[in-house]
Amino acid sequence: MSNNQHDALFILIKTLTKAEKRNFQLAFNKNNSKEDVLFIQLFNTLDKLKEYDEELILKKIPAIKKQQLSNVKAHLYKQLLTTLRLLYKQKDPLIDLREQLDYARVLYSKGLYNQSLKLLSKAKSMAIEQEEVMLSYEIIEFEKLIESRHITRSLENRADELSEESRVIEQKLSNISKLSTLSLRMYGLYLKLGHARDERDANMVKLFFEKELPANSHQDMSFYEKINLYQAYSWYYYILQDFVMFYRYTRKWVDLFTLYPSLQKTDVELYIKAMHNLLTAQFYTSNHEKFIRDLGTLETFISENNETFNENTKTTAFVYVYTARINRYFLEGTFGDGLSIIPQLEAEIAEHQLKVDQHRVLLFYYKIACLYFGSGDNNKAIVYLNKIIHLRIGNLRADIQCFARILHLIAHYELENYSLVEYLIKSVYHFIAKNKDLGQMMEEILKFLRKNIYANPKALKSAFASLKEKLVQLSQNPYERRSFLYLDIISWLESKIEGIPVQDVIRRKFVKREKRI
Repeated sequence: MSNNQHDALFILIKTLTKAEKRNFQLAFNKNNSKEDVLFIQLFNTLDKLKEYDEELILKKIPAIKKQQLSNVKAHLYKQLLTTLRLLYKQKDPLIDLREQLDYARVLYSKGLYNQSLKLLSKAKSMAIEQEEVMLSYEIIEFEKLIESRHITRSLENRADELSEESRVIEQKLSNISKLSTLSLRMYGLYLKLGHARDERDANMVKLFFEKELPANSHQDMSFYEKINLYQAYSWYYYILQDFVMFYRYTRKWVDLFTLYPSLQKTDVELYIKAMHNLLTAQFYTSNHEKFIRDLGTLETFISENNETFNENTKTTAFVYVYTARINRYFLEGTFGDGLSIIPQLEAEIAEHQLKVDQHRVLLFYYKIACLYFGSGDNNKAIVYLNKIIHLRIGNLRADIQCFARILHLIAHYELENYSLVEYLIKSVYHFIAKNKDLGQMMEEILKFLRKNIYANPKALKSAFASLKEKLVQLSQNPYERRSFLYLDIISWLESKIEGIPVQDVIRRKFVKREKRI
């Protein structure tokens, strides 16, 4: 196996908590077979390494020959998963539920059909309570198999009962599959496209959504059918920048957990994601009062339940809470105050680096850069914008990459790095044009910078006022609005015209409840 950081076993060990490591060592230190000793040695060696290095591993454990290493690693990987499964069984009811199904299969194999059916009946009730439709279907199919092959002396109408249960579950599964596919594809579309750039984008999104939306998708739906439907609608309206409707469906999404309170515990990550999207909707609709209330609700929920979270949920909670906290500083115009959370945010990003995808890192870098820019520290803003510019992420969130380059130009302009701005304008224009993302707002800014790089201060104030007038008019175009979501260029221009910091302008608008866009 190649010497790199992508070794599956190495990554798994690096994600283990102290409690998980201790649990594994307690489980296997009792054994003294040669094979067990070897993989415990391998575990301890990998745990101490900062980077995966196969040659160093073989040097530190002479008892493992090069040709043995892959087998020992595979054995260790399997044993780690075995002990983790036992540990996570206490936290994840779905693991316990699947175990009941395994027990039923063992009983069936021993010819104990009635005992197997009894266990399956209990498991089915649990699966239905937890809205686990797929598992319910698997249990019903197993019940049908037993009843069709053996005389179990079950109730007289058992065959009809199971057939009807199977039919209902099949319909639910079909609907969940279609709706979850639609939701996933809408999310993928957003990652590629961002917000609709023009009428052509909007029509493409509308036609796709209407074509893929299952007929009668609002009738007698189960929890996960509704969840996937609300998620699909949320992404649909978010892409189209209809934030009022986006808010309506994220509200439905969150409220669904009030109707199914047990699902807050069994699908914690989905509940946290629902709260995140609701907060995003409130941010874009400038609903400050509800934003603060629901942010408090989310923070309290995470604080009270954090000990029961698995690592994946902890990572999700970190991403969404910090996103909301930064959005609060943007909403209130308190960029300087927001700088206080950056050291902890960076530490969290480093801690979760193996589990946070590049998309999230990209967004955090952009938000941090905006905090520094808003507070007047353009040098620091450039540091984080450079991180975005140098990230190798292909076409992922090309919209953010484009706006990062525009903000990068403005920050250099603020620092009076005029020769660098002149040099960068061409490359920025080329990048944006290549990504087919050159909206009118971006074009006007590039024209302004090219024309006014060396303008004298007296002429500049008039030029800023003229640009502001053009951009205010552009902001009325629904397909240009997205540009103002990523960069509050109007407030920046007002700060230049009035000669005050940009965060003072945004703070004033917040206090007076003035419209930002």
